[in-house]
This record gives sequence, C-alpha cells and structure tokens, in this order.
Amino acid sequence: QVQLVESGGGLVQAGGSLRLSCAAAGRTFSNRVMGWFRQAPGKERECVAAINWSGGSTYDADSVKGRFTISRDNAKNTVYLQMNSLRPEDTAVYYCAARVGYGLKSSASAYDYWGQGTQVTVSS
Repeated sequence: QVQLVESGGGLVQAGGSLRLSCAAAGRTFSNRVMGWFRQAPGKERECVAAINWSGGSTYDADSVKGRFTISRDNAKNTVYLQMNSLRPEDTAVYYCAARVGYGLKSSASAYDYWGQGTQVTVSS
C-alpha cells in the first residue's frame, strides 16, 4: 500500500503561483511513477503531469506546458507540482497518484493509489 497526502492548494489570483506537495508513505516510493491529475466540476479527471522514478523523464499536458513543472525528491518521499502563470481554467481539485507499473502514463486508470485531493482556485 502507498498512502499519499497532498498539500499546498488554495486561492490565488490569475497570474500567480502555487506549489503543491504530495508526501508518500508505505511501500517503496522511489521506484514509482508519480502523476498529478486534476478534476473540475462536470469534467473528466485529466493528467497534468507525470514523472518517472529518477525524475529524468516527465510528461506535461499541452494545457500546462511551460507553466507547470513536476519534480520529486526521493529522499523525502515527496513529489511536487510547481504551478506558475495560473489561469482561472486551472481551477480544480488536484490529485496526486502513484503507479505500480513502469512507464509514464497519462490515463487515470493506469494509476493505483490516490491522495484525497487539494483544491486550487484561481480568481480572475
């Protein structure tokens, strides 16, 4: 089992920044592919970023390229999502997820463990 706890969400004005953190506990974290997803009301859950075990390979959704950066610190069992130049359309609940299998995946069904989510609200 892997337990994931997100933090760092909140209310921010358009153009501002937030950094989300996801602390992992339980089974080995350092060899897991990790992802950040978001879900806005009435919309599908979408992957915004994913990172492999070493941090050497990442995936970014087109909608966040150049604005969001995923990173990880395996010594701290933590994955981060730095969000810059935030827009009102980034408003959503953001979830951290861990994948048992290998390889970067953007589909929510490929991830096995989920955090409880943290709300990000961007005002215009």
